[in-house]
Amino acid sequence: MTSHLRIQGAPPARWDSSPPLLPVIDGHRHPNGPYTVAAALLHHLVPRALERSHDLVAAHDIEIRAAAPGLAGLVPARRVAVDSALPDDERILVPAPRRTLRLANGLAEFVAAAVPPGSVVVVCNAAEADPTDTELLEVLARRIPPGVLRLVVYSAGPAPPPDTRTAARLWEQVDRCVREGFLYAVVELGERGLTLTEPGGELWWRFAQRAATALGGLGRRAEARALWERVRGHSQDPAVHAACAYGIAMLDARDPDPARRDLGRARAWLNQAVAISRLLPDPVERAFKLGFDRNALALVEWRQGRSQAALALVESALELADKELSGRHPQHRMVLLANRARLLAATGRAEEALADYTAAIAVDPAFPDNYLERGNLLLALRRHDEALADYESAITAGPPLPEAYYNRAELRTTLGDLDAALADLGHVIELDPAYLDAYINRAGLLAGLERDAEAAADVEAGLALAPGNPHLLSVLGQLETAAGRFAEAESAFGAAIAAAPGLAAAWANRGVMRYAAGDLTGALADLDRAIDLEPHPDLHLNRATALRELGRTAEAAAAEREAARLTP
Repeated sequence: MTSHLRIQGAPPARWDSSPPLLPVIDGHRHPNGPYTVAAALLHHLVPRALERSHDLVAAHDIEIRAAAPGLAGLVPARRVAVDSALPDDERILVPAPRRTLRLANGLAEFVAAAVPPGSVVVVCNAAEADPTDTELLEVLARRIPPGVLRLVVYSAGPAPPPDTRTAARLWEQVDRCVREGFLYAVVELGERGLTLTEPGGELWWRFAQRAATALGGLGRRAEARALWERVRGHSQDPAVHAACAYGIAMLDARDPDPARRDLGRARAWLNQAVAISRLLPDPVERAFKLGFDRNALALVEWRQGRSQAALALVESALELADKELSGRHPQHRMVLLANRARLLAATGRAEEALADYTAAIAVDPAFPDNYLERGNLLLALRRHDEALADYESAITAGPPLPEAYYNRAELRTTLGDLDAALADLGHVIELDPAYLDAYINRAGLLAGLERDAEAAADVEAGLALAPGNPHLLSVLGQLETAAGRFAEAESAFGAAIAAAPGLAAAWANRGVMRYAAGDLTGALADLDRAIDLEPHPDLHLNRATALRELGRTAEAAAAEREAARLTP
């Protein structure tokens, strides 16, 4: 059976099997950088696709233009973000590392629709490819059957020509990579740019700032901190020192591991940034940088449990923007509005939060995150139709976004449309096989539908990603209960509860298992604990059943009344 191939070494001088779709693509990242493979493939496919279907190309405008900027003249921008028209100093958002996975999935969907079935694409120098191309080749191999497009990927190939790019040319590439979220290339090219420019100079600073920011985004915090400190050692510019203080602070404030965060140290660096920014002579630059720093301080306040102080800081930043920025820095304003919306929602001021999300969306309708967050708030308010509209806006705003399908699955589960929810969760996993929560939720739904073999497969896949995950162990306990393997179920539930004592589902499901095993007293104790953690009418009904079997009829009747009271 034909399959994709990965081969160590270089391709042969002559290709004797089925002729490839286009000449062998040299995937070496030098000299063309990110998406070298993608650009070669797209330059072949897009002109031919336009002869058949402008709609197909238009549906993937963002992905095509990001991977193959040379095709911009053929592929008009249909979905345009606000930052596309902003000057460099007003573009403040760097896409997250996951954006390249979104681009790769969108490109894979385009290629699957555009390529002649039975095609072969040969790539060499894959070991030297940029991570964008490495990821794309993995996604293509996973999502496109070899009968449609067969990939033959060689690790080696010819050496690239000497790289003689000037600092100015390097900066053009770094700037493009920052805008598109090609963070590995930002680091590599930025570090090369530092060697070609005078330390402390303007262009040197721009290379350093972009590279340090990208290192932080990639989780390479020690390297980022060292580069920020290196800049501090070369510059006496107050704005540069304010930016360095902010950058170092964010390494602590945004660390995904709470145990590593040093919020006190982050606050100290941000205080320094504020102190410097207050002294900047230009009123617009001063207002922007002060607002930026106050927004960062709000994150520290929030993570230290001071939500009102965080809200006051964001509101002061918005007041500065309204007073001093005169319509400039729209992306900064969008971020502040969205952050205030999060804080308002968290403090129970839902309608005000919705208004801020709506204002943020009006600034940049092509930015999907705000649709997602407004949709989540609408879902919590049980405004289901509006939540669905927001999730679908997030889906259509840009390249495939796993989180949007995941959130829509949660909504569809709430509405009882389980087939549609399962389809969405399946698509999440197709887009991102490492999306743990999708396995957890799909396994739970499948177990509830008594599709136990499928649920078990998801539990196995999820536990391979996160051994000991309590949610998956709880589902495993359900499956063992359904199979009558009570000892194995007891073990799974015990492990889940040990890992997450506050997980109500584990206590509740162990109560069901113990009832089935004839341990009514143990079942009642587990159900009581589950109700303490998360009252739900079904738990009270299960408790009533156990109480009746124990002969405690008055208590059973009271439990039934409580279930009725809690039922919407």
